Amino acid sequence: MPGVLILEAVAQTGGLLLLMDIPDRDKMLLYFVAVDGARFRRPVVPGDQLRIEVNVLNWRGDFCKLEGKATVNGQLAAEGTVMCKMIDREPPGKDEERTR
Repeated sequence: MPGVLILEAVAQTGGLLLLMDIPDRDKMLLYFVAVDGARFRRPVVPGDQLRIEVNVLNWRGDFCKLEGKATVNGQLAAEGTVMCKMIDREPPGKDEERTR
C-alpha cells in the first residue's frame, strides 16, 4: 500500500473522529489543508492488517490538528500530523437564493 494512501486513510479516520462530535455533521465538510512530519517506516504489503490510530492534538474553532499512526503487527508503518478546516456544506446565503 503506497504511503500516500496510508496517510489518506489516516486523514479519513481523523475526519470520521471529528465529525462524530459535531451535532449537525450532515451540514459540514472537512478540508484537509496540510500534512506535516510524514514518515514512512516500513512497507505495507498484501495480507498485512493495517491498524490506524488518530489523536486530536488541537481543535480551535474550525481548525483541527490530528496526529496519526499506522501500524502492522505492532510495528510502525507510517505516521504524520494532519491539519484540517471544517466548513459549512452550504455557503451562507445559499438558502436565500433558492427562495427568490
